[in-house]
Amino acid sequence: MKIYTAKQLYEADRATVEKQEITPIELMERAAGQVYQWLNNQMQGAKVPIHVFCGIGNNGGDGLALGRMLLQNGYTVKCYVVNYSEKRSKCFLINYDRIKNVNNDWPLLMKSEADFPELKKEDIVIDAIFGIGLNRPLKDWVQNLIKHINTSKAYILSIDIPSGMFIDTPTPDKEAVIKANFTLTFQAPKLVFFLPETGVFTQNLDILNIGLDREYLSKTKTDVLWILKEDALAMYKPREKFSNKGTYGHSLIVGGSYGKMGAVTLAATACLRAGAGKVTAFIPKCGYSILQTAVPEAMVITGTDENQLTGLTWDIQPDVIGVGIGMGTSAETEKGFLEFLKVQKKPMVIDADAINILAKNPKAIKDIPIKSVLTPHPGELERLIGKWTDDFDKLDKVKKLSKKHDLIFVLKETHTITVYKENMYINSTGNQGMATAGTGDVLTGILTGLLSQGYDPLVAAIFGVYLHGSAGNIAVETKGYQALIAGDLLSHIGDAYVALFQRDEPVDQDS
Repeated sequence: MKIYTAKQLYEADRATVEKQEITPIELMERAAGQVYQWLNNQMQGAKVPIHVFCGIGNNGGDGLALGRMLLQNGYTVKCYVVNYSEKRSKCFLINYDRIKNVNNDWPLLMKSEADFPELKKEDIVIDAIFGIGLNRPLKDWVQNLIKHINTSKAYILSIDIPSGMFIDTPTPDKEAVIKANFTLTFQAPKLVFFLPETGVFTQNLDILNIGLDREYLSKTKTDVLWILKEDALAMYKPREKFSNKGTYGHSLIVGGSYGKMGAVTLAATACLRAGAGKVTAFIPKCGYSILQTAVPEAMVITGTDENQLTGLTWDIQPDVIGVGIGMGTSAETEKGFLEFLKVQKKPMVIDADAINILAKNPKAIKDIPIKSVLTPHPGELERLIGKWTDDFDKLDKVKKLSKKHDLIFVLKETHTITVYKENMYINSTGNQGMATAGTGDVLTGILTGLLSQGYDPLVAAIFGVYLHGSAGNIAVETKGYQALIAGDLLSHIGDAYVALFQRDEPVDQDS
């Protein structure tokens, strides 16, 4: 699914009005109607106090239209106009007149903190103050209104985007953003919903199709995609009937050190589960018995040292290499890895301590084969690219590094983002139970296994991240968030493949 900029969404509105021969107010009525239907399905006429806070732009117009619909259908509603400027949009003014015609209790015009209403924890707050066009800091009293709403403990529903959030640039004041329990966004999600600094402002998300012009949406190029099941399924490569283990490649997993052989065990098993034809692990001698016992399907070769990786050389010719898991950063290991990079020519997967070694030796990045996949977690990424001022700065730094060296980055976060040059691919699977040791090793194995089978490196990264998160989602159904461990993901990689072909059950709107 494409993720659009604010400018593109405004242009989509304009194209819709023009091609469907409707007015902007009719499009607004359609959007508000979608919100009303969603809310009515949840509330079923419950007499809960609803407070609708409306700005004076089009987002406020949406709020007024929603308030009117709620009033007309018997809900207990109080509307407020947050009068932060003398300017009003035309659609706001039209809906302001319309709501006055259905209710003698006109919307309260709020001009200062003296106008703040009492909000109780059993109330519902509809946030329609600011939309996607916000691009300047808020007035002090409006900031305080947002803080007043956030501290009320009422259930907060934001329309399109939590007020106070910018969508294409860093949000300047994170203390002045609505903390929504639920956000109903129009037509497509926004990038900021998935970034660590701003994603925290909406706990749950639903996307409402308001019928924007399909031709415009399909032809408009975006730099960001949200990867859903249908996208992942399109990447899947079927297994050929007349094939053998050689068809699906030979993967080499390089890593391990004394006390950290579990990482290689997880990665090697995940590589096999992802579909690699053959897997060999290159490890220090201390891990030989462990690997032969824990992963009997894998072959094992050892370096010359008992407890650490040295001399990263071997007689086999693997199709792809996954390197770094549990490897350590000793002087001998660092030397061996840097020498290995100079002779390796095929794309590979680079994780963990291999990234840490690169951070200490930034000139060695030029030796990485093009189209290789690097999978840093936030700490490893900071060591590699330096500190960033905000999430947008972080992404810009990664894009520049990707373009300079033609590399693919998988930024492991709550919403993992794959970055290749100017393009970003946001994963839709995974859960908080996966925040546990070893899940990154499983991902390295999956990505290596996909590359082994001939997947394009970028496709392998995007598809592998999706499978990894899907396996986590399936596992958590029976394990729960706290009890989930990396080994549980291994057991469900196959289920993640199967789930690609299962039809999602429709949501019962009456339940």
